[in-house]
Amino acid sequence: MPTDRPTGRRPAVTAPASAPACAPTRRAPRPRPRADALRNRERIVTAAREMFVEYGSEAPLDEIARRAGIGNATLYRHFPDRYALVHDVVLSVMARVADCAERIAVEESAAEHPDPFAALCRFVHIAADERIGALCPMLSDAFDRDCPDLDAQRERLEGLVEGLMERARAAGRLRGDVAAGDLMMVLSQLTRQLPDTGCLNLDRFTHRHLQLFLDGLAAPARSVLPGSAATLEELRRAAP
Repeated sequence: MPTDRPTGRRPAVTAPASAPACAPTRRAPRPRPRADALRNRERIVTAAREMFVEYGSEAPLDEIARRAGIGNATLYRHFPDRYALVHDVVLSVMARVADCAERIAVEESAAEHPDPFAALCRFVHIAADERIGALCPMLSDAFDRDCPDLDAQRERLEGLVEGLMERARAAGRLRGDVAAGDLMMVLSQLTRQLPDTGCLNLDRFTHRHLQLFLDGLAAPARSVLPGSAATLEELRRAAP
């Protein structure tokens, strides 16, 4: 088991050549996990997210176990390798962000005085706290293709974000020359770790810079943007 301290490098996490697909065709039903096992798994995922945000995907697994307050054997019982742990961390973050977008959309629809642009801004600031940009680069294209659950959660999140933007646009509050890809690209860039910096020390700037960006999304537009809007499909094709 690794005991070295993190070095700051952030290699992509890819599945080994022999790794099985994420969704086998059929499996025998598994017994329902005990409550303490579920709590341990949640503690591991929470600690791993914190470590991955701070140090990248090479954060030592024994340090993750220590932060979670469990032993190494317990960690490996839940996650046999780093690949499996990264998968669950990113899946849980994407699910929380999608749940947030869905909740905000419902609240906005039921509001007596709806403000869809304010709802969009609220979602962006909450999503930034999940540090999506610091986590998503750990996934390779092959990892995404082999994991239908990740693809499904990503499609759900993208659809909800596009819905929030469309409602703001229909209300005349969002400029018409931007797309969901523009929003997600900036959100990713502002929530990822900068080289040779302590990313957590920069958190105080994230929401300030996000608000500057969001102010630029408001209609009426005060300038003509160069080029065309970035779509989510273009971002997927451009991913390394």
